[in-house]
Amino acid sequence: MNVLNRNINNIFFIFALSHLIIWTLIPSLTNKNLPLDTIEALAWGSNLDWGFNKHPPMSAFFPEVFFQIFGSQDWVYYLLSQIFVIIAFYYVFKFAFEIFRDLKLSLISVLLLVSIYFYNFTTPEFNVNVCQLPFWSLVVYYSWKIYSSQEIKFSDCFLVGLFGAVGFLSKYLFLYLLISIDLLFIYLIFFKKTKKFDFKYLITIEVFLVLLVPHLIWLFDNDFITITYGLNRTGLESSGILDHISNPVLFLSKQIGILVPFFFLIWLLTKKIKFKLNVNDKKLMFLLFINFMPIVLMFLTSLITGSKIRTMWMTPFYLFFGVIFLYLLKSQINLKKLNSFLYGFLFLFFLSPILYSYVSLSQTDKRTDYPGKEIAMKIQYVWDQDFDKEIQFVTGDEWKAGNLSYHLKSRPKWEGFNNKEILNNSSQFICVGDVCLGRY
Repeated sequence: MNVLNRNINNIFFIFALSHLIIWTLIPSLTNKNLPLDTIEALAWGSNLDWGFNKHPPMSAFFPEVFFQIFGSQDWVYYLLSQIFVIIAFYYVFKFAFEIFRDLKLSLISVLLLVSIYFYNFTTPEFNVNVCQLPFWSLVVYYSWKIYSSQEIKFSDCFLVGLFGAVGFLSKYLFLYLLISIDLLFIYLIFFKKTKKFDFKYLITIEVFLVLLVPHLIWLFDNDFITITYGLNRTGLESSGILDHISNPVLFLSKQIGILVPFFFLIWLLTKKIKFKLNVNDKKLMFLLFINFMPIVLMFLTSLITGSKIRTMWMTPFYLFFGVIFLYLLKSQINLKKLNSFLYGFLFLFFLSPILYSYVSLSQTDKRTDYPGKEIAMKIQYVWDQDFDKEIQFVTGDEWKAGNLSYHLKSRPKWEGFNNKEILNNSSQFICVGDVCLGRY
C-alpha cells in the first residue's frame, strides 16, 4: 500500500511539473510580448501602493517581487503564473485526501481540472484571477481543518484570516468564498446547533480586518476607485428590467458550456451518473457550501442587480469541483474505465497547449504580438540623444506606458495616465504620442 501511495504521489508531482513546464515554455516561445493584464500588473508594481485604479494591490505585488529578482524576462512571469496554479493544485490534492483518504481519488480530483480551461488555456496571463487561485485553495483547506477538528487550533484560524485577506486583496470577488464559509458556520452553530461557538473563530476576522486596514485607508483616500471600476465592468448603471433575467440566464449557460469537457471526463469514469445525497453527511455539507454557494451568490447578484457577470471572474470557483463530483459519484466510479479516463485526460492535457500555440502563432494582431521591446529600444535611443541621465518615470495608459516601464533598462515608475503634475514638476521629459517619459 505504501508503495502504491508513493507511486500516486510521484504521478501527481510529475503531472504538476509537466503542467508547469509546458505552460511556461509554450507562451514563452510563441508570444512576442507579455499579455495585457501582466503588463498592467508590472506597471502598477513599478510604483507599488495599497491599491490601483482597477484592482487591489496583490496582483501587482507578486510580479514586482519577481521583477526585482529576474528583471524583464518574459518567461519568468509565465512561470509565476504556473507556480500559483500548481500551489492551488497541491492544496486541492491535499484537501481531497482529507475527504477521501484515498490517494487515487485525490489524484483524479486534480486531473479533472485539466478539462476546465481556466486552469490551462488562460493561465499564462498572470492577473487578478490567477492571483486568487492558491489563496482560494488554502482558505478552503484550512477552513476544513477548523470544520473537521474537535479542537480548534489558533494556527488554523490565523491562516484562514491571513490567506483570506491576501485573496481579497487580489480581487474583491474572493469575498464570495469567505461569505459562503461564514454562512456554513453560522448555519451549523446557530441554526442546526451541531457545532459550538468558539472564540478562536474571531481570530480569522481579526487577522483579516487588520491586514485590510492599509487598503481600506487607501480606498477612502482614493474615492473608492477600484469599487467604482468593478461596478462599471458589470454594466450596472445601464441595466434594465430585462437584464435581471437575461444576464443570470446568460451567466448559467456560460457556466454549463465551460463545464462540458469536465462532465465528459466524469462520464468516462463512471458506470452511471446517480447522485446520493445525505443531508447529515458533514463532508458533503462542507463540499456543497464551498463549491455551490459562491456560484449561487454570484447568480443572485446578477439576478438582483441585473449586472453582467464576466466569464473570467469565475476562475477560482471550480477548483474543488473534481472533489465534490467524485464524492457524489464515488459508488458509481468504475475503475475498469480508468484507462478511458486517462486517454480523455491526456487528450485534453495536450490539446490545450496545441490550441494555444496555434492561436498565438496564426493570429498576428493580438496584444502578445505588440513589439514592446523594439519600441522601448527606439525611445531609449531618442532619450539618449538628448539627455545623459536615466529615465525615472513614464506616464500614459497601462499598456503603452506599462510596456515602456517593463522594457526600458532603468525600469521607470509608471505614474498614471496624463499626469500633468508630474510633467510640470519634472526637470526633463519627452512625449511620444500620449506617452511621456522623464526625470523628477
